[in-house]
Parts: sequence; structure tokens; C-alpha cells
Amino acid sequence: MTATPEPSRPATFGVEAAADQAIAAWGGDAREAVKALLVAVDFLEAETDELRTNVSKGYARGRLPGARERKDEADV
Repeated sequence: MTATPEPSRPATFGVEAAADQAIAAWGGDAREAVKALLVAVDFLEAETDELRTNVSKGYARGRLPGARERKDEADV
């Protein structure tokens, strides 16, 4: 007997509540909440870049194309 898969929830599920929580964390100031989230995204991107450069090429096996490009740019 084959089970019918349930439709997945929309990607926006919970986003409204998370947005409200972020704004509330900054005392209701949406601009400050957005600035804090931008800083967090920047930090996470930097962490991702660092991890990509530190992962061995044998382990990644070409799955991280950005790492090679960054290495080439650093050699210039």
C-alpha cells in the first residue's frame, strides 16, 4: 500500500513569528532589527568562506567551486 505524501508546508511557515520576535528583540525598532540581521548574515557568510577554505579538497571533491576561485584571486 502506497502512502500519499502530504504537501509540504510553505517556506514562509513561521517566518511571520520569527520576524515579530526579531523586531521585539530590538524594542519594536524594525530598522535596528534589520541592521542586526544583516550583521548576522555577514558573519555567517564569513564563517562559511572560512570553512570552505579549510575543508580538504579531497573531501569536497569539487563540490565547493567558490573555494578554488577565492584561492586564485588571493594569488593575484
